[in-house]
Amino acid sequence: MTRRTVCALLAGLSAARPQSFLPGLPNLGVKADTGPARSESGVGALLPWADVLWAVTYNSHKAPTGSGLGLHVIDDRLNIRLVHRSDGTHANRYVHTQSQQAIIGPYAIDLRGNFRVIESLLDHRLTATMDHLSDPANRVYMLTMEGLLFEMDVSSLKTSLLFDLNKEFGIKRPHFKGGCTAQGRVVVANNGFYQYGETQAGLFEYDGKQWRALSRKPHMECAARRNLGQVMFCTGWDEASVLFWALVNGRWQRYRLPKASHTFDHAWQTEWTRIREVETERFLVDMHGMFYELQPVAFEDAIWGLKPICQHLRIIPDYCSFRGLFVMAGNQNTPNADNNPLGGQPQAGLWFGKTDDLWSFGKPQGWGGPWRGAEVRADEPSEPFLFTGFQNKVLHLKTDRSAEIRIEVDFLGNGSWETYETIKVSGYRYHVFPAGFSAHWVRLVPQTSCVATAQFIFT
Repeated sequence: MTRRTVCALLAGLSAARPQSFLPGLPNLGVKADTGPARSESGVGALLPWADVLWAVTYNSHKAPTGSGLGLHVIDDRLNIRLVHRSDGTHANRYVHTQSQQAIIGPYAIDLRGNFRVIESLLDHRLTATMDHLSDPANRVYMLTMEGLLFEMDVSSLKTSLLFDLNKEFGIKRPHFKGGCTAQGRVVVANNGFYQYGETQAGLFEYDGKQWRALSRKPHMECAARRNLGQVMFCTGWDEASVLFWALVNGRWQRYRLPKASHTFDHAWQTEWTRIREVETERFLVDMHGMFYELQPVAFEDAIWGLKPICQHLRIIPDYCSFRGLFVMAGNQNTPNADNNPLGGQPQAGLWFGKTDDLWSFGKPQGWGGPWRGAEVRADEPSEPFLFTGFQNKVLHLKTDRSAEIRIEVDFLGNGSWETYETIKVSGYRYHVFPAGFSAHWVRLVPQTSCVATAQFIFT
């Protein structure tokens, strides 16, 4: 294993110089080589550590589909340098507190900024690093996009393969993303979803003895704190809406959120949406073109600290806080094997501002619901759908037979449901909610078994 110091390399290797500085809005750029081959230069992960901000850039596939990528450092004067090249696809970040090392991409970094290259994992596309279940002081789990789960010794950086999740779950087109350890289990997400109706994706958990599938729809991110109840949050989506799961006291709860855009409805197009703590003990969730604020604590064993902030069209592979600033990674210009030849040279930006700037982005709007051509049973409630933070609300209902649908709202957020209205549907009907009417969650209870579609549109 090689060991290098940042101070020795800062003056040596070059990357993109700081780009334009708008008043109060500094921006830095990163780039890949012009080619061949032209791929991507996305910023896969950000992590403040050892007095600088670390960033890894990625291409779209395994090498040699792009070059000029690797590990960058940004100092407190916002000077950026490429300090090591590793032309791969990496988006993992993690801090191993027992050994006082940061792990980002295929690198382990100590408190002085000395980094070691994890040579055995350079050719793998690393997507998540997680706490080890049985030996957290000495080992971590490393997940790859191809569904391989390694364990790594944090001292020697030696790795060994534990599981091929494709074989465990019959996956033919893996595209694994987030992963997290909390409440005595490891949870990993696969967003390998390319056409409505597929079941190649999923959310999977491991208790140290066996794996089991929680969902076979696409999922993106898993995140939890190590205290405050260790509530784990997971995001995903299906044909009907965004999926939002929470592990509370060992039991999974399932919620649904609106989609702000359909441009994220594909495994490749939904890459790297994250749940991050950017202000102390406050989470931000980015999913399907919408930012949300999230309370990391479950009160009354329920989730009622989720509220939309804004909609956007950006590709935001990661975000964090650095020197009091809110930093968003990007992936703005991607020729990607010249499938978009006018993209030219792969480039991306790092956006610096403050967290409150997000409220000046696009006003929260979106659509989705609990059902899309679903077979529903009488008296079986739908999953709760987010119903707060949007100005105008309308519900569209469609059934294959005459049916009654009861609308229930949870204005306390703790699962205490109240009847709002019962609607008779014969084919199609819509309902406009009064201006200003809101609650934490809404759900639908069919009074008749039928095939139903229920979609809310928030504008």
